[in-house]
Amino acid sequence: MSNLKETILNPILKSNPITVLVLGICSSLAVTVQLKGACVMAISVIIVTGLSSFVASILRNTIPNRVRIIVQLVVVALMVILVDQILKAYMYTVEKQLSVYIGLIITNCIVMGRIEAFALGNKPIPSLLDGLANGVGYGLILVIVAFFRELIGSGTLFGFRVLPEGYVLNNLVILPPFALILLGCIIWAHRSFDKDLQEK
Repeated sequence: MSNLKETILNPILKSNPITVLVLGICSSLAVTVQLKGACVMAISVIIVTGLSSFVASILRNTIPNRVRIIVQLVVVALMVILVDQILKAYMYTVEKQLSVYIGLIITNCIVMGRIEAFALGNKPIPSLLDGLANGVGYGLILVIVAFFRELIGSGTLFGFRVLPEGYVLNNLVILPPFALILLGCIIWAHRSFDKDLQEK
């Protein structure tokens, strides 16, 4: 039970894939201009990471070692296609905004990394929980970055105006360099509070 608790909480708090491992930062720069898009991307990665780890864990004893990466890519690609088709059916506008970035989940280091590091050596349910937790850890950072970028850059949240009409929009915040700066600040804050991550 304690192992399962650690599997769920570790990727979200202590070993976050973005702030600790610095994985998947490309999408955190590209899809965080609006909170809605970031939330959809976060949910998509959570689903893909969880289901891919689950399926890979089920197949782990039947996959020959020499073709395991190809099989992993096929599993992840299948999950991404399913998520993409669901988004096209029910959230077409958001899917068009995210466009290529949904497809690029296939190459996301977090998805492949969790299959390789965890799912291939563990049972399906822990692998599912590990994948979901890592997706949540990734999505949490995405949502935090998007929150500040949309609020300061556009004066809105989820497209609804929050700051008063007289607020002067800060276009710098909408540009990718600011996302990188904000991401750097989040990584610094996380490492400052966790002494285990600080270099001796």
